[in-house]
Amino acid sequence: MFLEDKDLVSIQEVRNLVRAAKRAQEQLAQMSQEQIDTIVKVVAKACYDERERLAKMAVEETGFGRWQDKVLKNALASKGILEEIKDMRTVGILREDKENRITEVAVPVGVIAGLIPSTNPTSTVIYKALIALKAGNSIVFSPHPHALKSIEATVDIIKKAAKSAGCPDGAIGVITRVSLQATKELMTNKDTNLILATGGTPMVKAAYSSGTPAIGVGPGNGPSFIEKTADIQKAVRQIIESKTFDNGVICASEQSIIVEEESKDAVVAEFKKQGAYFVPKEDAKKLGRFIILPTGAMNPKMVGKSVQVIGELAGIYVPEDAKLLIADGEGVGKQYPYSMEKLAPVLGFYTVKDWKEACELSMKILHHEGIGHTMSIHTRDDHIVKEFALKKPVSRLLVNTPAALGGVGATTRLFPAFTLGCGAVGGSATSDNVSPVHLFNIRRIAYGTTELSDLRQAEGQVHQAPAIEVETVLPDVTNEDQLVDLLVKRVLATLNK
Repeated sequence: MFLEDKDLVSIQEVRNLVRAAKRAQEQLAQMSQEQIDTIVKVVAKACYDERERLAKMAVEETGFGRWQDKVLKNALASKGILEEIKDMRTVGILREDKENRITEVAVPVGVIAGLIPSTNPTSTVIYKALIALKAGNSIVFSPHPHALKSIEATVDIIKKAAKSAGCPDGAIGVITRVSLQATKELMTNKDTNLILATGGTPMVKAAYSSGTPAIGVGPGNGPSFIEKTADIQKAVRQIIESKTFDNGVICASEQSIIVEEESKDAVVAEFKKQGAYFVPKEDAKKLGRFIILPTGAMNPKMVGKSVQVIGELAGIYVPEDAKLLIADGEGVGKQYPYSMEKLAPVLGFYTVKDWKEACELSMKILHHEGIGHTMSIHTRDDHIVKEFALKKPVSRLLVNTPAALGGVGATTRLFPAFTLGCGAVGGSATSDNVSPVHLFNIRRIAYGTTELSDLRQAEGQVHQAPAIEVETVLPDVTNEDQLVDLLVKRVLATLNK
């Protein structure tokens, strides 16, 4: 009796999925914009109709977040994405510039590997499937093992809806025998054309080092500056709404608060009034040791949990009516856990003299972790916004909005996305909210409009043919052949001068 080798079985499954995805993509590439748009529309509606069931499945399986909030994320990933991309041209001829005689044609990248995290499993699958299909690509998903069931259920809905709209079989696939070897095979397979990676730093680094083109995002660790001119009541409300939304699992959410000395008391009072609990110093030390492990990694046991559960796990007192935990940040670095990313309703708190010091502190926090991602500011002073925009190493500076929702485009006009680029400074291939435009190449047809002689003339290099001296009196020749021979010799002699 032979035992099944799980790694080999999972690798073979991936190879089969990629092979089917390649065949399907070749058919998708032949479809018109109208056919592609029909598939996308039907898939988006099917996912939107199942948004609540999928949200509950994700929370039940992972234990992360709140299902009510995941419903909103599923809605944004389906209906919200559709509204944004429905009129977008992504297939065939994109535009024709008749004046400059250039035509642009969309070329799908091919087979996409979609790496899915456990924090936002269903919404990320819906989002990636829609933007991939919209650009004429097929996609194979590599699920986080802790969210496999909810991801499989989401993919099943997408596959059935897509097929009903004329999508070829194999265009959407998912690994069911999840393993590290399977994910590696998916990323390095010769027929995988692009990796779309959303998740932890190790996974994103693996994607970029795979040898396959990749779009990945690193961790968020965005500070939020409440500047003294801000509407404090509104700013506090938005920060609490953001950091408690889905229990803080969105990487764009606020991770620390920065306030000026002159407004500190008012800000603290407002936070307390709206349900935040400021953790006493000794308990803050215990909480800090719990949320960040000695290795410097975030403790997975606290991810997406309520403050009451976190308090119980950390062994500290937390009031029953508390919505958010806030602790003194003290400093920035590995020894200061509140200066790091915390995917839960926990915030660090920093006090500075003025906005210039806030500017420097926020950069220090971002350079420690989360560089290139997101930060937010609450203010009525547009000059300070511009100063922050010019200096901050982030791809999204959000103003007077909840960062978690603003970053993904729910409360701003940014493209609605669950893959948020961090730019070159953050080790990412883009600084954008990733959309269908990142998933196709552009073939440009360019007609000639200028001759070489025009270029020479523009540079004053006027070309003149060498003068040929011809004697007016030719020596006596007796026949026509002698005359031709003589003329040829004269011409060659002139050219060789």
